[in-house]
Amino acid sequence: MEPSSSEVAAAQTAPAEAGLHARVLDHLGTAICGGELAPGAILNIDELVDRYAVSRSVVREVLRVLASIGFIEARRRVGVMILPASAWNVFDPQVIRWRLASAGRMAQLRSITELRTAVEPHAAYLAANRIGHDEASDLVGLAAKMWAAGEAGDEERFLHLDIEFHRRVLLASGNEMFVRLQDLVAEVLTGRHKHHLMPHHPHEEALQMHADVAQAIQRRDGARARQAMVQLMEQAFGEMKSLWEQIGMPDREAPPGSTSR
Repeated sequence: MEPSSSEVAAAQTAPAEAGLHARVLDHLGTAICGGELAPGAILNIDELVDRYAVSRSVVREVLRVLASIGFIEARRRVGVMILPASAWNVFDPQVIRWRLASAGRMAQLRSITELRTAVEPHAAYLAANRIGHDEASDLVGLAAKMWAAGEAGDEERFLHLDIEFHRRVLLASGNEMFVRLQDLVAEVLTGRHKHHLMPHHPHEEALQMHADVAQAIQRRDGARARQAMVQLMEQAFGEMKSLWEQIGMPDREAPPGSTSR
């Protein structure tokens, strides 16, 4: 049966509407993370429709997504209110992406690096005890490819391989909760690259540490795998600390979503 004209029109407009939805969502999400829309501020649907030149259905869907991650809440007789950062789902990849795109990106990098330092070394320890032979060999090969990409200055390929390396370590841990952190790690690695917060050429020490992690996992040396990953996290943290010092960032930044600068 041939599709009706209304069905054809809907199919043609769906991609455009999806693009509008993504644009409005990104703009509002970044504005909330950056403090441009402060906690307690009220969002008006009609004003958003006019401001972004989109339909009410697009605005409602955007607000639904923002509510699902704790950015806003509809209150009777008040309207749609911006919530404080304490209500946010800070593990949501979109939230991480918006925080990295905001003025608070250094605080986001700090908190995620601290989380990774707590989790990834133990994931490496578990991987050394649980990984299969073929998967361990692939991990060593992946570390070698990272070294080659880093030495060649191929930033895009290095980023892709770096994300894959950490994804595989989390996966090999066999802990389903650790595995769920892979999107978070991918977002922060991508964000560091996008916002020029990592060296153009990875330091040789970092390349060696990835190789050390992979080789220790392959040898089923859990203690060494954990220590090598700790060293890798400390090296990454050291790189970012030098960036914080260059821009004069205080030891403790204002909470995300605040209006402080």
